[in-house]
Amino acid sequence: MNDYYPVRVRARSHSAGMSGFLERLDPAMAERLRFLGAFLREPARVGSFAPSSPALAEAMLCGCDLRNARTVVEFGPGTGAFTRLILQRLGPAAVFFALELDDKHVRGLRHRFPSLSVYHDSAERIQKYLALHRRKLADYIISGLPWANMPVKVQERILAEVLISLAPEGMFTTFTYVHACWLPRARRFRERLEDHFAEVTTSRIVWRNLPPAFVYRCRSATRS
Repeated sequence: MNDYYPVRVRARSHSAGMSGFLERLDPAMAERLRFLGAFLREPARVGSFAPSSPALAEAMLCGCDLRNARTVVEFGPGTGAFTRLILQRLGPAAVFFALELDDKHVRGLRHRFPSLSVYHDSAERIQKYLALHRRKLADYIISGLPWANMPVKVQERILAEVLISLAPEGMFTTFTYVHACWLPRARRFRERLEDHFAEVTTSRIVWRNLPPAFVYRCRSATRS
């Protein structure tokens, strides 16, 4: 007897029950549990067992003039730790969309931020979605991707797309965890940032994040 269908039904029932359980929790606790679930499913893709903190979100957006931005793109929004603050600061005429690979995160983001365009796709496809929104370049690309966990070739492909998608005066912001910054892939990523961007600065360590992290702010053109 083929038991695939009953198993699938039980899995769906379990998923629906879990969703209902999370909705009854405090929103902050529910977000932590969603993120932990994503980490347990795919630790290499998610990169951390906890969502980014409000303090890291503030550091990520420091220097971003979102009120006057025309186009903003977020890579790997996860449960929306940065997304919420971006939406609060955006000007009314801005185009903002997000690219996320985890399908459960995509569904959660669409539920929590119904006005946001969230696409279940790789950051490598940014040009496709800029064109969909009738834009050629982004003023800000804000990334929550786990660079230290990525194969070097994937890092290169995404960075190449960032470079051709970023406006001349735009800024690319991303972060790394302090404990991972000496890993070979993380070091190579920093080297690639310095090779590709005219200006790369780092924030102070954000200790009020689990794990502690710091932010890279990258510009294609140096400011006078």
